[in-house]
Amino acid sequence: MTLQPTSPPPGHRQAAAGMTLIELLVAMALGLLITLAAAAALLVARQGFTAVDAGSQLQDNGRFLRSIIQRLVVQAGYKDLQFAVDTAQAPGASALLPPDIFGLNNRSRAPGDAWNQGTERTVGQIDYGSDILVLRYQSNSMDVDPTVSDKTMIDCAGVAATTAPTKVDDELLSIFHVRIGRNGEPTLMCSRLGANSTTYDTYPLLSGVENFQLLYGVDGVAPGNTAVPPASTPDSVPERYLRADQLTVANNDKATYANWHRVRSIRVGVVLRGPPGSAIDRSSQTFYPFGISKSSAGGTKGSAFADSTNDPGTAYTPAADGRLRQTVTFTVHLRNPQGEW
Repeated sequence: MTLQPTSPPPGHRQAAAGMTLIELLVAMALGLLITLAAAAALLVARQGFTAVDAGSQLQDNGRFLRSIIQRLVVQAGYKDLQFAVDTAQAPGASALLPPDIFGLNNRSRAPGDAWNQGTERTVGQIDYGSDILVLRYQSNSMDVDPTVSDKTMIDCAGVAATTAPTKVDDELLSIFHVRIGRNGEPTLMCSRLGANSTTYDTYPLLSGVENFQLLYGVDGVAPGNTAVPPASTPDSVPERYLRADQLTVANNDKATYANWHRVRSIRVGVVLRGPPGSAIDRSSQTFYPFGISKSSAGGTKGSAFADSTNDPGTAYTPAADGRLRQTVTFTVHLRNPQGEW
């Protein structure tokens, strides 16, 4: 016999299970809130990771910049043993030897410029205020063959000369300057001139160098000095820090070169910037490449070295563009004598 399913009698049927419309809306709202909270947490974590990564990269860039500039600055003025007697004019040299350290304040450099030339930067440029640093030195000959370099002296591109100098003004030349690179970023550039060469080669060294400032610690000269300082007064201790334009005398190479020969140290201040969106704090900030020291107890922040009127960029306020920035400040004391007059 086949059994047939039977239906429960009326009044005993169970209600169908399910959710009401209100319950569904509440569940959707809770799910949406959880999703928004998770997305916000992910966004904050990503911003933090980006800032940490950018900060680490800026620190690495700062270490590289210090390393290359410090090495070349201490090379400045080095003479091979056969030319170790440093004089302003020597047999086989040009009529007036240029200084081993030279600079230009708030200048940009074009490919065809001479070693002591530059164009004044204009307000509004990304790299406005950045300076130019010029360094000269000789390679060192090998003991076994005085015509061959031992390759211990490098230029700003890291290239070592293969030949030894043949006369007192046969020098390597390295120029540090800032220019907008092909990627649109302000970049620290290296223009190098090898021994016995007349053509400058320019290479990018470090991207993101937004502000490159230089001051020169001098001994025995005042701003705008036009007289050749007495040879008996100099020592190795800088008395004051001056800008490049305070050491250069228009139409007077002898006084200019004499002033630059009195440089004893170089103070370097740099502002590095990271990629867009790398900063968590998007507010406007002012940076002091030479430090925040005050000129007096009641002085303003950074006034010990900052001079926005005569030295643009020493108190630097970039646009609030969401980029992480970092200042790098250091001083290099010269190792080699710069010669006297």
